[in-house]
Amino acid sequence: MSDNPPIIPVAQNARWPEGLIIRVIGSDDAEGLTAMQNLPGFRFGTLRPPYPTVQGARKYIETLPPNVTSLVAVLDGKIVGHAGMTQLAGRRSHVATIGMGVHDDYQRRGIGRALMGELVAIADDWLNIKRLELTVYTDNAGAIALYESFGFEREGLHRAFAFREGRFVDAYAMARMPA
Repeated sequence: MSDNPPIIPVAQNARWPEGLIIRVIGSDDAEGLTAMQNLPGFRFGTLRPPYPTVQGARKYIETLPPNVTSLVAVLDGKIVGHAGMTQLAGRRSHVATIGMGVHDDYQRRGIGRALMGELVAIADDWLNIKRLELTVYTDNAGAIALYESFGFEREGLHRAFAFREGRFVDAYAMARMPA
């Protein structure tokens, strides 16, 4: 695992699961990230194809552009979640897109909520993002409920959004625009 120091929650009044550390992804995280991305539940809820490689993860980490915030959630020395936010440019520089996933064995333990809380706080309080966007598969009820609890609203339906396990699946376009 990375020697990066853990970050202090930027989300005010954040309550993370005991022992959870959220920090910026580091070069030593490629193996842990890949192991998590290879899990069937993680892959099912994301756009990741089967069999990501450590080399691919390492390249992703080493070439992150400055407009990307990439965080990992670590519990007991193991990567149990990943979340990323990309701030757009030009006339859409007030917009960021987000994506996240949680380790199969650690879902419904508050890790996704902690990661989302950090991304929202960074967007609102540090980057002056006015619009956060994401897409989520329509059959991912847990993720939809989490996003709605952070103020995301469904804005549309993408039919045949992605090909997953031999069939096309739909996704919701969701966005959050703080008042």
